[in-house]
Amino acid sequence: MDTAAKVDALMDGLRADLERLAAIPSVAFPGFPAEPVRQAHDLLVGMLRDVGVERVERIDLPDTAPVIFAEIPPPSPDAPTILLYSHYDVQPPGDEKLWLSPPFEPTPVEGGLRARGIADDKSNVIAHLGMLRAYEGRPPVGVKIVFEGQEEYGSPFDDYPPSDPERFACDAMVIADLGNLRPGTPTLTTGLRGASEVVVEVRTLQEPRHSGEFGGAAPDALLVLLNALSTLHDVHGDVAVAGLRREEWTGTTYTEDEFRDLAGVRDGVPLIGSGSLGERLWSGPAITVIGLDAPSVEHAASAVVPYARAKLNLRFHPRQDAKEAQNLLVEHLRGLRPFGVPLTVTPGDTGPGYEASTGGPAYRAALTALREAWGEDASYVATGGSIPLVNGLARAAPGAEVLLFGAQDSMCNLHAPNERVLFSELRNTVVAMCAFVREYAADFRPGAAA
Repeated sequence: MDTAAKVDALMDGLRADLERLAAIPSVAFPGFPAEPVRQAHDLLVGMLRDVGVERVERIDLPDTAPVIFAEIPPPSPDAPTILLYSHYDVQPPGDEKLWLSPPFEPTPVEGGLRARGIADDKSNVIAHLGMLRAYEGRPPVGVKIVFEGQEEYGSPFDDYPPSDPERFACDAMVIADLGNLRPGTPTLTTGLRGASEVVVEVRTLQEPRHSGEFGGAAPDALLVLLNALSTLHDVHGDVAVAGLRREEWTGTTYTEDEFRDLAGVRDGVPLIGSGSLGERLWSGPAITVIGLDAPSVEHAASAVVPYARAKLNLRFHPRQDAKEAQNLLVEHLRGLRPFGVPLTVTPGDTGPGYEASTGGPAYRAALTALREAWGEDASYVATGGSIPLVNGLARAAPGAEVLLFGAQDSMCNLHAPNERVLFSELRNTVVAMCAFVREYAADFRPGAAA
C-alpha cells in the first residue's frame, strides 16, 4: 500500500467527518445538555460500523458519559494487538465573545479549521478512523478502540481498566490526546507530570476589626497567608519545597520566544525559575496559586482581615510518588508559623505522573512511522499536564508499550478561544498511524515488548 497516497485520497472525507463531529457541542460538564454528548457517541459508532468494525460496545459507568469500546481481532495468532485511545467530549467554549467565529461552527483558517474541541480531541478520533479506513477495516494488527465521552471533566473510567484487564489487554497502546511540540515537528511524549491540590487557610479574628484601631497588633489573616505562600519559591522563582524531585531535561523543548508567545507573557515581564524550560515545565515541580479567598479590592474596607484561603496546584516529576509529593507540600506548610500563626492545610485530589519505557518494538515502529510521515526524526518531550487514564490503562496492561502522539500541536489553542487544527498535522498523523501498524506488525515478536 502506498500509504501517503492512500491517506491523501481519504482526506476530503476525513475533513468532512471532522467538521460533522466538531459541530456537535459535546461538553460533558455539569450544567450542559447531555444530548449532544450522546449525539457524538452515536455518530462515532456509525463511523466505526461503516468502516467494517463488527464489535462495537458501550461501557456505561455511574456518573459519566458512555465509553465506546470496539475491537478488530488480530489477523493471525502471532500478530500484535494495539489499543487506540482518544475522547469525543470537549471543553466548554468559555467566553464566546473571544472567539473569531462561533465555537461549534467549524470555520476555515489558514491550513485548517477552527472550532472548540477540533484539536482536543476530535482530530485524534478522526486520525484513528483514518487509519482504519486506509486499511479498509482490516489492519495487519488486532485493534481495540476506546473513545471516551467525559475525559475533560473527569470520569470514573480513569480507574476502571484495571478492574477489567482482559478487555484492555494489548501489546501496545497509542494514547492520542496530545500532539507535536510545534507544527511540522513529529513528537513523542514520554512523560506526564503528576498533579495534586492543597488548600491552605488562616483564621485569626472572630470578625473584621478597624485597621486604624487594631492594625499593627491584630493578626491580619491575609498577611499571614501571603507570608506562607512566599516560602514556596526561592528568589529565582524555583520551587523551594524540600524533596520535590527535579532533574535535567535532555529532550527537545521550546525556545524562549516560542514559550513567551504560547503563554502570552507580556513584553518586559521575565519568566520565573532557572534552568532549562524543560526542567521547569516537565522534569521539575511547579506550584501555582489557582484560587484565593480574600476581600476584593473593589469592596475592601479599612479593616484587618480575619480569614483568608488559597488553593494550590502542584505539578511534580513523572516518577515521583503522588502521595509523597503532596505530603511534602502539606508538611512544608504545616511546619510554618507566620508571625506565630498556625495554618490549616487540607490535601485534595492527587493524580500520578507517568514515564513511558522506550526502546521496544512499538517505539521502534513509532520512530520509523513518524519519520515517514513528517520527513524528519521525532523529538522527545514531556508535558506538564496529566492524563489520568494513562495510568489506569498501563495498570490494566502492564506489559504493553505506551505511545503518546497525535494530531494536536502546542500552538492549537486547546482549552482556549479559537482552538484550531491543521490539516497537515491531521494528514501526517494518519500516515504515521498507518505506518506504525505496518512496521509494528512486521517487527513484533510475542513477548518482545519492553
